[in-house]
Amino acid sequence: MNRISLIGAPVDSGQRRRGCLMGPIAYRVAGIERELAELGHEVTDLGDVAPGELPQAECPNPAVDQLPETLGWTRALRARVADALDGGTMPVVMGGDHSLALGSVAGAAQHAAQAGRPLFLLWLDAHSDYHTPLTTVSGNLHGTPVAYIAGRAGFDAFPAFPAPIPAENICMFGIRSVDAAEHAALRETKITVNDMRGLDERGIVAPLREFLDRVRAANGMLHVSLDVDFLDPSIAPAVGTTVPGGATFREAHLVCELLHESGLMTSLDLVELNPFMDERGRTARLMVDLAGSLFGKKVFDLPTRSFL
Repeated sequence: MNRISLIGAPVDSGQRRRGCLMGPIAYRVAGIERELAELGHEVTDLGDVAPGELPQAECPNPAVDQLPETLGWTRALRARVADALDGGTMPVVMGGDHSLALGSVAGAAQHAAQAGRPLFLLWLDAHSDYHTPLTTVSGNLHGTPVAYIAGRAGFDAFPAFPAPIPAENICMFGIRSVDAAEHAALRETKITVNDMRGLDERGIVAPLREFLDRVRAANGMLHVSLDVDFLDPSIAPAVGTTVPGGATFREAHLVCELLHESGLMTSLDLVELNPFMDERGRTARLMVDLAGSLFGKKVFDLPTRSFL
């Protein structure tokens, strides 16, 4: 049994398409607390985080959007996630756009450093999110978390990241939309990038187990960040950054079941759910089902219902 802390993160500052702030309530309406409790876990909903007083901040890149708001969320989520881990619970951060990972992973890294254990990151996403505030052209800060987490330069306005995660401890999975600047920067690192072409060729299981074996061998902690656009938009339309060719229903559940069986996950993000773009709640229900698989449910245990 896990002790789970649900943390709402109604973050909408990392991009310009409004609606992700409704994500946490959509997860609650879709029954995430009941889903995890019925699997035998002790679940506490800590409510929603608030960003607090916003700092004054500017960026040399004029394209950057909503920097003070994102800084406020980063600081607040870092503290809340670190507190949950320090208290012996597993934080499940319900977002909110992916800029929330600037704070959630920082909180996990803070706790891991204090515990004397390495932190690993599994990034389940269509995008690499490896821009910095100085390199982003769109100015959307939800495209920057992995660069911040890895210690890339250009985050002068942000709090120093506690113990940046070494590149070899970061695994991207399901990637299929990377711009030229990010691609060039990633080629200079040891980050493992499992794009959909590679997964089509090798399958899901082998590369995921290889990464999990590294986590286990290092006695590492594992933060999993699951973006809705990891999934194919045909089954998960409620996201503002749809990219065709994502994980199927079965592939996504297989990833989650393997993660549960490994027993290695210590913190989790569920991000980029935009209920305004959903179809009768189908994406929210699917994400709750995937959360169930991450915590012990098998696909053959799923109730019969339509996602159409």
